[in-house]
Amino acid sequence: MKHFMIRYEFRSGTTDAWHQEVGRFIKAIDGDPELTGRIGYRVLKNRDDGSYFHLASVADDAAQKALQSRDFFKAYQEMTRKVAGGEVTVTPIEWIGQTA
Repeated sequence: MKHFMIRYEFRSGTTDAWHQEVGRFIKAIDGDPELTGRIGYRVLKNRDDGSYFHLASVADDAAQKALQSRDFFKAYQEMTRKVAGGEVTVTPIEWIGQTA
């Protein structure tokens, strides 16, 4: 399993519209039979400012390549850059521990 954290400051558009876009993206992943159960995706927001954190998990390289090949992924990636004013940081992360 590989994990990534995507970070940015929300700079453009409305948060309501962006949250709807996030929901559509997650629904598209869940609705794709090749990706279901192989891609995990969570979106978090700092309550006190416009900082967003996306936590993505991919089961393997094939799942990552499949996701990256989807038109809905490409559109979402571009929209993320747009709302972030072009400044998005993607960091590979290691999962050390978690509750059940």
